[in-house]
Amino acid sequence: MIHQPQNVAVAARLEELAALLESQGANPFRVEAYRRAAELVRGLECPVGEILASDGLEGLERLPAIGTTIARAIRDLVETGRLPMLDRLRGETDAITLLTSVTGIGPRLAERLHHDHGIDTLEDLEAAAHDGRLAAIPSFGDKRLRGVREALAARLGRVPRIVPAAAAPSVPDVLRVDREYRLKAAGGKLRTIAPRRFNPRRESWLPILHTALGDRHYTALYSNTARAHELGKTREWVVIYVDGGRGERQYTVVTASRGPMQGKRVVRGREAECLAYYRERTATRTPSASLSVG
Repeated sequence: MIHQPQNVAVAARLEELAALLESQGANPFRVEAYRRAAELVRGLECPVGEILASDGLEGLERLPAIGTTIARAIRDLVETGRLPMLDRLRGETDAITLLTSVTGIGPRLAERLHHDHGIDTLEDLEAAAHDGRLAAIPSFGDKRLRGVREALAARLGRVPRIVPAAAAPSVPDVLRVDREYRLKAAGGKLRTIAPRRFNPRRESWLPILHTALGDRHYTALYSNTARAHELGKTREWVVIYVDGGRGERQYTVVTASRGPMQGKRVVRGREAECLAYYRERTATRTPSASLSVG
């Protein structure tokens, strides 16, 4: 059989992803899913790019062993030649550089978007450009916002599709993963990777956790951004990536330094939900006590 060059290239990336997940202690069923997908893609007579062009993601999902998450991975590889999750597991992720590649976004604004608003991918930025989050930032006037939307529409090659709010994991689940990560990292129970940024000696210091809750897969790492290094928070801020099949989402969890949640872990961008969560816990544990969570 003569293999299609594009399919061989995509299959190789899926196999590399499976190998990295396996070496980092991910769920064996998830590892095997990527390996089965790689085998299937390599053996296809038609290039996956042609399937994507004619039938979209739905065409890929109709293939045996290809679910929604892997279909999106194949799409990204076909359209951009890169896969954000693979870059992340290699230790090569650089959200700031990615965001600054969008017209109208400079390094300072990219850092704010990444850290303060949990925006890590072009899909995250697209969602924020259409759900009101970017419009609420003083730096974004109508002209800049319109330019970002147009640039993203051109680069992503499709009509913007916003992930519904219902697709977001609950705050308790995100905090549960945050706690599991920090406990295991502190106990030396996690595999480590060597991030490319701020690591000139290429030391393997960054713990990585792969875990699952329900049908969602979570990957957690300490923040390796310039801001985290500047403030000495590289062992406190935790970045959590969530993939539930409808699109990847990213959250940063920090320890609140002031206000009613001082000293507690808080999911950036979801502070109101965190406050409600802590108040509910306080009320449940001490029914007659004040609702203060300080």
